[in-house]
Amino acid sequence: MPVTDLGRFLAARRARLGPDDVGLPSHGRRRVAGLRREEVAVLAGVSADYYTRLEQGRERAPSASVLDGIARALDLGPDAREHLFRLAGVPIGDQAPLTDRVDDDLRQLLADWPHLPAVIVNRRLDLLARNPIADALYSDFTETGNLARMTFLDPVGRTFFADWARAAEACVAPLRLALGHEPGNQRTLALTEELATADADFRRWWADHDVRGKTREAKRFRHSAVGEMTLTYRTFDVLGATGQQLIVYRAAPNSRDADAIRLLGILASSTATHLQPGTTRP
Repeated sequence: MPVTDLGRFLAARRARLGPDDVGLPSHGRRRVAGLRREEVAVLAGVSADYYTRLEQGRERAPSASVLDGIARALDLGPDAREHLFRLAGVPIGDQAPLTDRVDDDLRQLLADWPHLPAVIVNRRLDLLARNPIADALYSDFTETGNLARMTFLDPVGRTFFADWARAAEACVAPLRLALGHEPGNQRTLALTEELATADADFRRWWADHDVRGKTREAKRFRHSAVGEMTLTYRTFDVLGATGQQLIVYRAAPNSRDADAIRLLGILASSTATHLQPGTTRP
């Protein structure tokens, strides 16, 4: 019986932990990295045979309590735990239909923030909407339809993101999470195949099975017009639009980064002035 996505996920996460990480004694050198299946089983409170069958794809109906035990054993965070439940086909709550349509009121809210770059993304990291200052932030890119493509496939990405490896790795985990929500989504599958074909780093990070959504952190950008800047961002789920998130960037007050944001605002105003009547932004 072929190994399932659930089995691959469990094996990858097990390989990332050592005995010291979970408070188990370690005896001598190990033939493979990570915890043994027997050790995960003990920590999860299941038999070694059951856990082995689950990882090998021979057991396909784990209970929620078993999955909770495995999540604790593998030290999974909230996003990774939910991903585990989805891979196992165990319900974790009501799922509203997905939509890529951005509500008109939300678009107006973006426009009402002329001094803060703000975008709406879906789980696949498609840029569904953005305000003019976010247009200015991403103006160095040729195509601005998807953050992962911008990061991995556009040559500008490796200079625009000052810490490219960190920014690129942060794109991979949300895509893995997106496929956990919709395993058969052809557009997401095509995107991951495109990125894996084009980039060895993506293939390596994809094999780690890391799963997490965007939350908050700082990013350093190198913009051709305003120079280098460090911006923090916060991410908010959009109520009533499952899978959509609002990302808002800001700079520390009275900093050089705040000056760079102001320059972006001037650039955005200048660009808007030159738009032809009737022109709309994506």
